[in-house]
Amino acid sequence: MDDKPSFGELSAAELKIGDIVEWSKWLREINDWEAHYGIIMEIKNEIKGNRMVSISVVVPLAGSKTEMEFFTPSLKLISRAGTFGD
Repeated sequence: MDDKPSFGELSAAELKIGDIVEWSKWLREINDWEAHYGIIMEIKNEIKGNRMVSISVVVPLAGSKTEMEFFTPSLKLISRAGTFGD
C-alpha cells in the first residue's frame, strides 16, 4: 500500500477540533461571496473519487445547526480552540 499523505492532509495538520473556521459561498443574487463560520467537530480521511482526501465536519455558528462536511483545504482558520481572549 502507498504511504502518501491524504489529499488535504497538510491543511488538516494546521487545524484541530474546536477551531473556528470560515468558508465562502457564492450568492448569485448579490454577485459576491458570503462568508460563513463554524466550529470543527471532526477531521477524517475518506475515499472520494478513488482517492483518500481530508474531510472536516463543521457545525455552523449561524443558521442551521446541521453538521456540514468540507474538503479541509477549503476552510480558513479564524480562531484556534481555547485561544479566544488569551
